[in-house]
Amino acid sequence: MRTLFIGDLHLSADRLDITQAFNRFLDTELDDADALYILGDLFEVWVGDDLAAPFALGLACKLKQVSQKLPIYFIHGNRDFMLGKQFADAAGMQMLPEVTCLDLYGVNTVILHGDSLCTLDKAYQRFRKLRSFAFARWLYSCLPKKKRQAIANKIRSNSQSSNQQKSYVIMDVEPCAVDALFTQTHCKQMIHGHTHRPAIHDLTNGCKRIVVGDWYEQGSVLMVSADGMELKSLPFETT
Repeated sequence: MRTLFIGDLHLSADRLDITQAFNRFLDTELDDADALYILGDLFEVWVGDDLAAPFALGLACKLKQVSQKLPIYFIHGNRDFMLGKQFADAAGMQMLPEVTCLDLYGVNTVILHGDSLCTLDKAYQRFRKLRSFAFARWLYSCLPKKKRQAIANKIRSNSQSSNQQKSYVIMDVEPCAVDALFTQTHCKQMIHGHTHRPAIHDLTNGCKRIVVGDWYEQGSVLMVSADGMELKSLPFETT
C-alpha cells in the first residue's frame, strides 16, 4: 500500500488538459492507495463555493466517487484559501489544518501547502496574514459575486506580474522557517508544495524535505510507502 500526495494543479476552465490529466490520475493511480492528500492550489483561483464553475462541480462528483474507496484530504493553498465546507463535502474531501502532522509508515511527518515557509517574500506574507483572519474572509464572502470575481482576477494578475520580478531566493522556502517548523512539530519529514520545484532534499539535521511538483506541463505525484518514496511525473496525453 502507498499514500499519495499532490498539489499545485491550478485547475481552471481554460486549462482542460490539466483537468483531463487529473481525471486520468484518479482513474489509474489509486488502486493500491491508502489515502490521497491534496496540498493546496487544487484550483487556479477560488472566490467562493457559491461561484464554483461547472467544470469544478463535475470534478467534485468525480472526487466524491473516489472518496468512497479511499480518504481524500485537503489543505488550503494560497489560490484556493476560500474553498469551503460546501464544496469539500460535495467532493468528499476532509479539510485539514494548514499545518498537519501524521504518522507516515512510522515516520513523523508534517504536511502543508508551503507558502508560509517563503518568509523572505514580505509583501506576500502581509497579504497572507490578512486573509488568515476569519473576519476578512467573511467580509469578502459577503461581497457581490461580480465584485469577488473582479478582486480575485486583480489579485491573480498582480501575483503573476510580481512573481516575474522576484528572485529565485525570495520565491523559495527560507531554511530558518523550515528548521523552525521541524523544531515546533518534532517531525523528521516534511512534505509541501507551492514552490513548483519538485525534489527530495536530505537535510544536514537528518530530516527530509519533499516538494511536490505542479501540473502546468505534466502531472506530478509523490508516492510514499513503507519501502520508500518516489516523485513520479505523469506526462499529459498528446492528441
